[in-house]
Amino acid sequence: MNDKSTFFHQKNTINAGGSLIDFTIPKVMGILNITPDSFFGDSRVQTVERALIRTEKLLSEGAELLDLGAYSSRPGAIEVSEEEETTRLIPVIEAIVSEFPNAILSIDTFRSSVAKASIEAGAHIINDISGGELDPLMFETVAKLQVPYILMHMRGTPQTMNKLTNYEDLFAEILAYFSAKIEKLSELHVHDVILDPGFGFAKTIEQNFELLNELDRFKLTGLPILVGLSRKRTIWKTLDISTEEALNGTTVLNTIALMKGAKILRVHDVKEAVEAVKLTECLKH
Repeated sequence: MNDKSTFFHQKNTINAGGSLIDFTIPKVMGILNITPDSFFGDSRVQTVERALIRTEKLLSEGAELLDLGAYSSRPGAIEVSEEEETTRLIPVIEAIVSEFPNAILSIDTFRSSVAKASIEAGAHIINDISGGELDPLMFETVAKLQVPYILMHMRGTPQTMNKLTNYEDLFAEILAYFSAKIEKLSELHVHDVILDPGFGFAKTIEQNFELLNELDRFKLTGLPILVGLSRKRTIWKTLDISTEEALNGTTVLNTIALMKGAKILRVHDVKEAVEAVKLTECLKH
């Protein structure tokens, strides 16, 4: 790594659809899964009407960002065609934009065509679990759209990632991955980049805890860090409980993430995450 390409002044704002989002105080991103098979049932919505009901709930509880996904990325998830993913997403995006025009919408997709259609329908941010690895046109598309980009670390695909967990140095390899991707995005004039270390994606439970413990080291990139630990296997497997019982564990790990510099919490349960932000912010005064 060299200073010119990998080290930045701390970036605390992004421009999302003309709205300046300031991460001086961390933000909460509510999850809206337009799928039948996402791992946590309460986040699933399969009709526009139910999507609007969940959107209202998430916003009323304090979500400042919403993350919409129509392709489940849980381990072993069923493949969904680009056409099906787009068909699921667009009516929901259009309805939310109409009913909640001030909502900031992030689209969880690794496909450039879905990203383009979603932004044209009124969404604001692209959240790519593959970091451009699964669609070589993604970076170019984001550059043309001039929208913020969430760059996540993953190996393989949702179908294969659980077999790709061998690392010599977990943090160093993820940081090198981010460094190379940031440089490519910078060359394309994509400057509003958020990093997601990818908890649970090509990482074992032990590696997830190691990554959380070292989360503050990603500050050297100068970019905002998103953490997605909500109700994941790392929590319920460690505690020997169900996904439905994993809210308390989620709050504990989210609190640790905030204390280590996370700027966005991607969660199923917004109210509790907002409370975690408010309480940890009190430690700074």
